[in-house]
Amino acid sequence: MPLFQRLDDGLEIRHRHEVIRIQSWGRDSLRVRAALHTISPDDHGALDHPPLADGPTVEVGVDRAEITQGRIRVVATLDRSEANPEVLLAFVDAVTGRELLREQREHFWSPGARVYLGNRAGAYELHQQFASYDDELLFGMGQRTHGRLNLKGLALDLVQRNGEVNIPFVLSNRGYGLLWNLPAVGRVEFAVNGTRWQAEQGRQIDYWITAGATPADILASYADATGHVPELPSWASGFWQSKLRYRTQAELLDVAREFARRELPLSVIVSDYFHWTAMGDYRFDPEEWPDPTAMVDELRELGVELMVSVWPTVSPLSENYADYRDRGLLVASDQGIEAHQSVRDKGMAEPMAVSFYDPTNPETREYVWDLIRRNYVSHGIGIWWLDASEPELNPSHPSNLSLFAGPGAQVVNIYPRDNARLFAEGMAADGLAPTVLFSRSAWAGSQKYGTAVWSGDIPATWESLAIQVRAGLNIALSGIPWWTTDIGGFHGGDASDPRYRELVIRWFQFGVFCPIFRLHGDREPRNSNGYAASGGPNEPWSFGDEAYEIIAGIIRLRERLRPYVHEQMELAARTGLPPMRPLFVDFPSDEAAWSIEDQFMFGPDILVAPVLAPGQTSRAVYLPAGGTWTDAWTGETLTGGQIVMVDAPLERIPVFTFEGAVLPLLPAERPEPAVSATTDEFDQALR
Repeated sequence: MPLFQRLDDGLEIRHRHEVIRIQSWGRDSLRVRAALHTISPDDHGALDHPPLADGPTVEVGVDRAEITQGRIRVVATLDRSEANPEVLLAFVDAVTGRELLREQREHFWSPGARVYLGNRAGAYELHQQFASYDDELLFGMGQRTHGRLNLKGLALDLVQRNGEVNIPFVLSNRGYGLLWNLPAVGRVEFAVNGTRWQAEQGRQIDYWITAGATPADILASYADATGHVPELPSWASGFWQSKLRYRTQAELLDVAREFARRELPLSVIVSDYFHWTAMGDYRFDPEEWPDPTAMVDELRELGVELMVSVWPTVSPLSENYADYRDRGLLVASDQGIEAHQSVRDKGMAEPMAVSFYDPTNPETREYVWDLIRRNYVSHGIGIWWLDASEPELNPSHPSNLSLFAGPGAQVVNIYPRDNARLFAEGMAADGLAPTVLFSRSAWAGSQKYGTAVWSGDIPATWESLAIQVRAGLNIALSGIPWWTTDIGGFHGGDASDPRYRELVIRWFQFGVFCPIFRLHGDREPRNSNGYAASGGPNEPWSFGDEAYEIIAGIIRLRERLRPYVHEQMELAARTGLPPMRPLFVDFPSDEAAWSIEDQFMFGPDILVAPVLAPGQTSRAVYLPAGGTWTDAWTGETLTGGQIVMVDAPLERIPVFTFEGAVLPLLPAERPEPAVSATTDEFDQALR
């Protein structure tokens, strides 16, 4: 059999026991799969198959072959002079001829660039090794807590955790994007001596690679390959109010009424966990929430939507537990009982073991959605907070899980994606309007189901705020345009403490320019654990009069920006370009823009430079080259390509608009302050 065989859509390579299949997979994009003996048709990855007008060009020789799809070309070579010959792949920009990425052997003799360590069950520990480049910058990989934007030099676990969202897509400044299309538990190392992807267990290597002239081109191809986010619903662009937690219907309505009394804009308010009778019942506790329909109706009259928290956990005390267990709807265990977390839920004197339902099972998705329809949708509710959807395991042994889709070690990372799929498909089948699925985790392709991600249970510290900027930019580059944080952090924070009030104000100033604008947290004093928990005050007026005036002005700023937000969300749905993004996405030819980690663009017209340290009243801001920038608060116009020192009193953070863009950052009913405006004058305009 010849080494190379042409396919209708690509090329297949067979050498010894290994088969490599390279197929066109979208504009300027290729999919590569490699296995021992045969390529399996089983597929739990993220790739849709975009239609192509033109197929690839394939050239085959004796020991060399090329396949070109648009801008990307792969060159496959076999050097028979090596002691242990192996086919190696190199990826090239077909327009410029520049090498984008190439395989590299782990060792000159063995192992090679592709490694299969068998376990006698048809599955393998898989390695894929690529060369490292000294000048390479790498971005994406979901949302992480390492506090870095550039990932070069890091080793990252490929597993879902609270605050760690594993989306194995990386964007390189060399002009390519790569998706590791395996939802297996594993690891990636972006080392100086090589890049290595590793899956703890899998049947075959599977990755997708695309080339682009700009980061925006790469993100567009990635969205085509994994699915486009829907357009953001109109209600979702405003302010979301949440805390841990409103314990009763009356308490929640009192907060919404206070927003109305103060004429403070509010779009969404949240009923957090433990509003239910038991985990897995998926219905309101009638003692605390006696008339959900009336509650939803009153909120709608106030222009507010209700979001409810839905955990994928099932209590043994649930009225539905026997159904879940006997119909095989729970996640199973390779070893031990079907219980993977402990919680003190309703009816429990102490924390007890609970189970997770299995959203990779179509029957589970139908069963759970039927409960959601009967107990929530029937009251007019259509916004879902998909908390703990990593799933949040304790102890954290994801490889011990056994799902309908396969062994946990091979497929567990798709859990949050298929949990969102449950709700998206249920709503679509019932003819309901698209919504926001507010999830603590995601995987590649989650965006097509309307998943919004927040950054998990983060601490209420300045260090955490700085980390959120990088985390938000990297997840935006991983295909998730809808993202936010808990403004003020989740764990802790005393609303009466002046030091914390400063942090909350600065976090609000960052949050107003995030795709989703939401306040949440478990504030001091914390009064209990388990189902009785309800943190301290966490409303805009909870932080004192001075802070409230600033925060209220920020909320009203968001209201004025909502048309602009929706313009960017429509663009994200159409092109895959996230509204919140690093400077280099808009200014790729500006080398300095690639190194800026603490500023970002919000759409093409707004540059945001958050204040990330206590007591800071000015900061350096880099204005990218390629045009002029106008200080949004003073009106001063500056030329790009320089660093400037900008005042940042407590009332504002540095914000610049690009090339004369006119945006409603200041209240329309107030005259814009002159270039020489003082802090007091700005404060009056903001109010």
